[in-house]
Amino acid sequence: MRKFRLKKQEKLSIKFVHHLNKGEHRKVDIYFALPKEMGINQKTLSENEYFNAGIKGRRSYFTKGLHLPLLHTRFATRMKRSPEEYKSNLNLFAYQYLVALDTDSHSALNIKENEKLSDFYHAANELSEHCLTILKKNRSHTLNDPVYQSIFDNVDNYLSWYTEQTLLRMLAKKSRTTEFADIRQHILKICEEENQYRQDKCYNSPATINDPNRIANKMRLLRRLIEYGVIFKSNTIELGNITRKIAAGVATTLIMSVVLILITKTQGVFSSITALMILVLAIIYGIREVFKDDFKTILWQWVRKGKPKWARTLKDAVNHKEIARQRVWLDYIKSDKLPIQTKNLLEKRHLQNKQSAEFLHFRIETKVNYQGFQAGYESIEENIVFSLRPFARYLERGNDKVYQQNSPTANKEKIHGITIARRYQINMVIALNLGEYNQEFERYRITLDRAGIIELEKADTIAKKEAKKKQGTYSRLRMLLPFK
Repeated sequence: MRKFRLKKQEKLSIKFVHHLNKGEHRKVDIYFALPKEMGINQKTLSENEYFNAGIKGRRSYFTKGLHLPLLHTRFATRMKRSPEEYKSNLNLFAYQYLVALDTDSHSALNIKENEKLSDFYHAANELSEHCLTILKKNRSHTLNDPVYQSIFDNVDNYLSWYTEQTLLRMLAKKSRTTEFADIRQHILKICEEENQYRQDKCYNSPATINDPNRIANKMRLLRRLIEYGVIFKSNTIELGNITRKIAAGVATTLIMSVVLILITKTQGVFSSITALMILVLAIIYGIREVFKDDFKTILWQWVRKGKPKWARTLKDAVNHKEIARQRVWLDYIKSDKLPIQTKNLLEKRHLQNKQSAEFLHFRIETKVNYQGFQAGYESIEENIVFSLRPFARYLERGNDKVYQQNSPTANKEKIHGITIARRYQINMVIALNLGEYNQEFERYRITLDRAGIIELEKADTIAKKEAKKKQGTYSRLRMLLPFK
């Protein structure tokens, strides 16, 4: 069983997902090997800038499948429970449903056009059937109490709308063929039924339905209401502020001590105040101002070297109990500071990919509590999204051209100039610490240009492709050899 997943999120984002159980203490290290030709380093992109602009996280409860309290038979007696508990359970179910829907839809859309189109349509058809089954099962637990019914209507309204939008988006992004017209019409019929269902329930006013902006904004609000109570509240603080003040004080003390010694020596040389003495004192104070800030920064970095830069507390949004604590590191490191396993994985690259690089190290250490979890949940899911957009703005545009010659015509030959986009490769090594003597390392290769991520591949997948390609080439060459 895999302990984590890494997948492409958007054009210039990748998502890291893993699960943590009660009482678990886990440390995750991620190393980005950024080619130096990209021009990314501590001076052009600081750690604080990338942490605030490029790294986003979300933590929530997790359960395998959709067997949540809402769908349990014992949940039929929820009338005796408080509206807050009912709302919490309903939101938890809705969030898990949305996560599963997004995961399956992305998997279906990742099926490439040059592969069997039937795989996509069969996956889309299966997904639509699962959605219909779950929605119907959810709607079978209706309530007569207006307090509970209003909570249910908001969730049901959003789930119906989001299911319809997801299915329509899947069909819009794939080509139409007469071979799978029946499946396509079946999915479209499900979307029409969901649309009609919302109209029959009067979930949205006619003015809202006819205005795409209004309906989108309303659904965005309903999404936030669902996520409240499911997504943990996080309080992130920057560490080292007191250390920074102490380092600034020590640096100022040392600099002033040197300055006072120089001033005393200067007064000993000059018996009276002269223009030369004033000039020397001015130079001393000028040097102090030039090197004061640099010395403070160097001293603070030396004191904070290897220590976490941020601390985060995760709390349940409903009962406000503490669920977990985290510490976060983000530093540029030298190649000799890399773990041996990471070096070995990077050494397995092809010769043309072994270029000099800057290494950006991200570490997150999580300690999950035993207490504070809501009933029925034993683990949490953490999603960390790394945006590569801050990296992409340093990439060069593709101004080069590749020229191709057409087949000669009757009178002339034509030459085509094709503009190419410059591509870069970022190697990414993930180290998952599962205990003192249990650690997993995996390497991924990210190919990207200014427009987006072109390919995200795992190292062993790349090796298998290369081995298969070599084997095929060897077999073809073998066929060309003369028989003995």
